[in-house]
Amino acid sequence: MASSSSSPLPILKIGIVGFGPFAQFLAETMIKQGHSVTATSRSDYSHVCSQMGITFLREMKEFCEVGSDVLLLCPSILSFSEVLKSIPFNSLDKKTLFVDVLSVKEYPRDVLLHALPENFDVLCTHPMFGPESGKEDWKGLPLVFDRVRIRDEVLCRNFLWIFETEGCRMVEMSCREHDMLAGRSQFLTHTIGRILSEMEIESTHMDTKRFEAILQLKESTMKNSFDLYCGLFKHNKFAKQELDNLELAFHTVKRKLLERIEGK
Repeated sequence: MASSSSSPLPILKIGIVGFGPFAQFLAETMIKQGHSVTATSRSDYSHVCSQMGITFLREMKEFCEVGSDVLLLCPSILSFSEVLKSIPFNSLDKKTLFVDVLSVKEYPRDVLLHALPENFDVLCTHPMFGPESGKEDWKGLPLVFDRVRIRDEVLCRNFLWIFETEGCRMVEMSCREHDMLAGRSQFLTHTIGRILSEMEIESTHMDTKRFEAILQLKESTMKNSFDLYCGLFKHNKFAKQELDNLELAFHTVKRKLLERIEGK
């Protein structure tokens, strides 16, 4: 993935907490850009890290003592709070920037502000793409971010430059606005995809383009874990209303259909 700028990138020491598929996807580009990456995770990813040229450390204290500029938090939404509690803050450099990449934003913001000593900066981000949509390049793909508590503007800007130099569309908005919009766009999409999966719809020899699009939605949705879906619902306060709206809309359409048939 080539950089979109010829100017030299500032080299960062990035520590990644939680090294599942999405973290690996982000780390691949960070390594290509020349950043130094260290990872830790509850599961053993030492082999994967070795292949990628990344240092993997199982012990959290040893991981923190590396002296990373940025701690990139990539656990699941449901495990975020517990993972954060496992970090010994006194082993970190006092200028460490904490960055999360969760698909909800108010929840990690509140957890981070409550748990972190005030000397640590907080940047909440949501790369709204992944290994499938971003496998070729990131050009035009949105990176939503909120400078929640930033005093070291240079470090924050240097981290955001990772995405900007790859051509991402940089979207700055509050965590609340993100969750309000994502409650409809992201959570609703996941819900419909899972409903289609429960219906066990499959391709036929007479598929229309619209039906193919529905099948694609089902397939792409089911590549995500149910834990992610649960996290979107549990930790986005706007999600329940969207679920209620969907249920109401379904019953309204069904009622109108039956009324029209019965009226004839």
